[in-house]
Amino acid sequence: MHTEARLSSLQDKHMRLDRAILDEEKRSWPDESAVKRLKLEKLHVKEEIDRLTRHGPMN
Repeated sequence: MHTEARLSSLQDKHMRLDRAILDEEKRSWPDESAVKRLKLEKLHVKEEIDRLTRHGPMN
């Protein structure tokens, strides 16, 4: 059950990061360093989601 809660939390975070990236990119003068940081964080979250869905939690 803990894994399911963690997975749900990560999926929510992934969606929030995606929205934050889109919002930043829509600005007249987007902060490219912020976009890069958000995309990197989103990638790390995606990798964690993939790991959990493929292998289950690491002990």
